[in-house]
Amino acid sequence: MSTTNDTTAVPTSARIAQRRRYLMCRPEYFTVSYRINPWMEPTKPTDTAKAVRQWQELYDAYVSLGHEVELIDPVPGLPDMVYTANGGFIVDGRALGVKFRVPERSGEERPFMDWFAANGFDVVEPVEVQEGEGDFLLVGDTILAGTGFRSVGDSHRELAEVFDREVLSLRLIDPRFYHLDTAITVLDPVEGPGGVERANIAYLPTAFDAASRTILAERYPDAIEVSDEDGAVFGLNAASDGKHVFISPRATGFAAQLAERGYTPVPVDLSELLLGGGGIKCCTLELRGGRR
Repeated sequence: MSTTNDTTAVPTSARIAQRRRYLMCRPEYFTVSYRINPWMEPTKPTDTAKAVRQWQELYDAYVSLGHEVELIDPVPGLPDMVYTANGGFIVDGRALGVKFRVPERSGEERPFMDWFAANGFDVVEPVEVQEGEGDFLLVGDTILAGTGFRSVGDSHRELAEVFDREVLSLRLIDPRFYHLDTAITVLDPVEGPGGVERANIAYLPTAFDAASRTILAERYPDAIEVSDEDGAVFGLNAASDGKHVFISPRATGFAAQLAERGYTPVPVDLSELLLGGGGIKCCTLELRGGRR
């Protein structure tokens, strides 16, 4: 599957990297001891030291390109804390905490909210079941919100009330792509010529129901549509600063599509952390506002 609409190559110089501020968690206690998504197989051995090395490569890649990375301390017995994107959703200094659907991860809720409070964010205790930036993605002034497997539909109403922004609900239908950030990459916004903001995404059409595909096609006609092959290697669980896109090295087709559009793919292998059902974006929570 190729890019939609205009596929004219965009000069790399036309893309503008924006400095990001991220929250990450070193996977010192990473293992797969339970099964809460199709990627997890407790009988398959995991290598914690390898997971830490791969995670460090992602951390180093962010820092080398000028991004700020803050750390939350890992907690023994919470092996999935490395997937910080599920720890909250933050816009303009306000942090909405999470309420996990699965009991195995409920112990993460308070450590993340405590970290947000200690670092200058206005923390909002959640009412509805939702899993933070795993299912909520900010695109320009709009929040894309996923449901179908983890976050409940009522959390989208709560999201709109907390942040006073437009929320577009999207339904996931493939259990392999149980969070929205496994099926959509936010490529922009960036500031274009004259300060014009361009918001765009890449997504995996087959991960969504028909109504959601219609919404995405109408709202983002210039989006990159990614192949099933690249989706299956977690290619869309990627992070972008508007120019550099941190991406799985196995998503070669997606990387080529990005290069056609003037983005610079930055491959980072998190194969060990994929055994827990997470990739680059899962390990990356964007901090917007708060104390610096």
